[in-house]
Amino acid sequence: MESEKISDKSSKELNYSLFLGCVIPNRYPMIERASRTLFDELNIKVDEMEGASCCPAPGVFRSVDKAMWLTVGARNINIAEQNHNDLLTLCNGCNGTLNEVDHQLKHNEELKGRVNEVLSSVGRTYTGTSKVRHIMDVLYYDIGVEKIKSLVKRKLNLNVAVHYGCHILKPAAIQVFGQDPDDPTFFDEIVEATGATSIIYRKKMMCCGAGGAVRTANKSVSSHLTLEKLREIRKAGADCIVVCCPFCQLQYDLGQLEVANLMDEGEVPFQIPVIYITQLLGLAMGIEPERLGMIKPADMKGISPFTSQDPILEKVKNMPLTEGGN
Repeated sequence: MESEKISDKSSKELNYSLFLGCVIPNRYPMIERASRTLFDELNIKVDEMEGASCCPAPGVFRSVDKAMWLTVGARNINIAEQNHNDLLTLCNGCNGTLNEVDHQLKHNEELKGRVNEVLSSVGRTYTGTSKVRHIMDVLYYDIGVEKIKSLVKRKLNLNVAVHYGCHILKPAAIQVFGQDPDDPTFFDEIVEATGATSIIYRKKMMCCGAGGAVRTANKSVSSHLTLEKLREIRKAGADCIVVCCPFCQLQYDLGQLEVANLMDEGEVPFQIPVIYITQLLGLAMGIEPERLGMIKPADMKGISPFTSQDPILEKVKNMPLTEGGN
């Protein structure tokens, strides 16, 4: 049984340009599947961004060539401008780059002019008419916590470790949620709208270990950060980790295998399912796991998810579906 779609749409059309970035198409296509399925249930229309490139990644490109970083980011934003709607990201890193590029160009006419001079060579002009939106921003403001509650068909009796990630919260001056970046609540509110409990755990706001090119530049430091967080999450009794960024998902998912050689003798290997926010919401709305990209054939080895999601699916399968919302 699956949820009814939103029928009482507001006067504002829920229409965005979907920016997939790099990690989702290449490593976590199930995030795209789950998100498109949820968009259909929520009557969210998405336009494709033909010709979109890497955002480009903030922790790598900006530190090497800021002018190139600004220009490529502006080019991506212009694709959404040509679609005449806002750009919707599913990744904290993509959001970090595109939101900061947009902010800098809107507040610096000289910089905007220099970027547009380069873009003119490929027939593009950044105008600043499209906003950069993150999936959490759209869920929190355009859909709303109460609407999500009303669409829940399966109350999720789960203890969830929410991981916000870095680039959705900082730089604090330009993040859209208007909440303390060291003590935000919007992600927890959306998770708890499903009936799940967003658990308290130590070092919740610490980086997963992947961001800022740490995973690429210093794998040892990256893995030690991940191990530290995984230990705290397990200690708090989490049934799963829920993320809103595919790179954070990679770090927690593949990372549970990568930290094995760093663990203490006798320490039990980690097997904590990692799921994306649209997958969690989809399960709560009664959408079948297949449509959320959560069924992995047994013969598919060495690809994501590296840590099985089956324990969560088994728990959810035994939770009753109802006709009404919370």
